[in-house]
Amino acid sequence: MPPPPTDPADAFAELGRIKLGEVGLDDVLQRVAELAKRASPTPVEVSVTLVRNNIGHTAAFTDDLARDMDERQYAQGRGPCLDAAASGDVLPVPDLTADDRWPDWAERGAKAGVGSSVSIGLPIQDAVVGALNVYARTPHAFDDDTVAVLETFAAYAAVALANAQLYDSTATLARQMQEAMASRAVIEQAKGIIMAERRCTPTEAFNVLAKVSQDSNRKVRDVAQALVDRAAGKQSTS
Repeated sequence: MPPPPTDPADAFAELGRIKLGEVGLDDVLQRVAELAKRASPTPVEVSVTLVRNNIGHTAAFTDDLARDMDERQYAQGRGPCLDAAASGDVLPVPDLTADDRWPDWAERGAKAGVGSSVSIGLPIQDAVVGALNVYARTPHAFDDDTVAVLETFAAYAAVALANAQLYDSTATLARQMQEAMASRAVIEQAKGIIMAERRCTPTEAFNVLAKVSQDSNRKVRDVAQALVDRAAGKQSTS
């Protein structure tokens, strides 16, 4: 017997307690899917679709059934989760056996045991959109009250996803900047070594690094690091 649904207010509160700085984006998406399942008053399986550059993928899911229903849409390039992600609308499918908007997807879903579904668009940011997809094994599982609960939850989820995406992008940018600063530091060290050895200018020293990089088909940073390591090795043996 499935456990009773979690009060939506409790699910919303738990979503708000997610600390984005302590968990990765994938973990946030999975938590969104699990909380949406718990918040539904009827037994469901949930997935989260993200669409980037017109390519959809299932970023989180509570059961293989939900993931498979999504992936059938990606293969065909159309379906309720993709359309909801593109439009930001709520797209219910009350009875898959009677729906003619996505006939092939609906037919295959019905054979897999899905009776009804609802997809709710999640406008995250310009480059990424998504949808919260909820699947039930019985037809007409989503009445107006249930859809209202899921819509409210999706609004919370959209904020969490947007913040997670922003945090993930910011963390990536910070990491790239750190790598760039480290590269610049080692290149400057290598230039100093060349300038000391050849009595040349900074520009001439960099040109030496660039030529070795081109001739050896290696990055300038890798050439510089090898030179710095070699100089450090000489110092340690002297």
